[in-house]
Amino acid sequence: MENNRPLNVGMVGGSSGFITNAHQRAIFMDGTRRVSAAALSSNPEKAMKAASEWPYPIEGYESYDSMLEEELKKPNGERIDYVLIQTPNHAHFDPAKKFIKAGIPVFCEKPLTLNLDESIILSDLVKEKRIPFCVAHTYLGHWTTRLARHIVQSGLLGEIRWVDSCYLQAWMAIRSSNPEFKETTWRLNKNISGISNCGGDIGTHALMQLRYITGLDIDEVSAHLETFFKWNENDEDNLDDHFTAYCKLSNGGKALVRATQIAIGHKNDLRIEVNGAKGSLRWAQEESEKLVVSPLGKPDRTYYRDPNLATDDFLTDLPDELLKENTIPWGHSEGFHDAFARLHRCFETDVRAYQSGTYNETDGSKYATVDDGLIGIHFVEKAVESSRNGHAWVKL
Repeated sequence: MENNRPLNVGMVGGSSGFITNAHQRAIFMDGTRRVSAAALSSNPEKAMKAASEWPYPIEGYESYDSMLEEELKKPNGERIDYVLIQTPNHAHFDPAKKFIKAGIPVFCEKPLTLNLDESIILSDLVKEKRIPFCVAHTYLGHWTTRLARHIVQSGLLGEIRWVDSCYLQAWMAIRSSNPEFKETTWRLNKNISGISNCGGDIGTHALMQLRYITGLDIDEVSAHLETFFKWNENDEDNLDDHFTAYCKLSNGGKALVRATQIAIGHKNDLRIEVNGAKGSLRWAQEESEKLVVSPLGKPDRTYYRDPNLATDDFLTDLPDELLKENTIPWGHSEGFHDAFARLHRCFETDVRAYQSGTYNETDGSKYATVDDGLIGIHFVEKAVESSRNGHAWVKL
């Protein structure tokens, strides 16, 4: 393919909502990608209307099935190069499966699917087709998250003993006073959201942040899933709004993965602390430019995006690609949209390699993979199993 033309991106879902705006900005940010086609709603009329109102001309489709069929008729260079799926959870699996089978790379919102069986099918298909697949764990795109990963996995903190990774929100508590709230949010419907609301929605972000930065996995979990705002008389129909999982890590360390949507005063407070034998680090999404490191017996160090980090006397062997990743002059703040763009930028590299026949399976260092998504669904299902069985330890 011609490497000097922008990639064409197709969108499934996203007729409204902030996430559509975030992805659109991220796709457009580098000038090397553009939205060219979309099936923006499961309602055909709504889908076509939303496409006609797009900020610039795109080809609208009544459904993702018709988009796939028609795009495959176009020659290379005119058809979509990858598809972005941003539907509710229950509508991830079918379009992802169909586009993978057609040989079109997929960028999918999280959580990966509604259940583990669907995730396994997608993982197997991705391996069979040897095709790029990204799960949109946005916060891996922050430059400081990648610096934290380097510090921990280079051994600068020593053996990891304890990790506290959490995502704290208040929206359930704030919106619960609205009598129409139950009918206006799909996240409370287990047929759409899955077996866990809070754990699946934001607990998977906390888990992914832990796994990405430390390189460790969860071996066992003892979990409490709780519901403070109940909408149905049948308790089984009330999904969790508070999620706490005590975990045994693959290196023998311990961790707490927790999430809540009832913590008044918190907005999108994803944060992580990693404690090792030789030091600790702390990072928070709402202060995403800053990474605090506490080496044993030495003063705390606060790091920002800065090319001079290459001469820092604590950091060692910083990868050139990390130092060259800055997209704006240091001292100017990056943020949520930049993190999203970094994921799309890294995915673009793999899509172009896939189309030129030089793609090697991603190692997970640039974005969350289909297997990361599968692990997230597996973790949530085992946490639910533990919670239903008196918080017993459950192996993953």
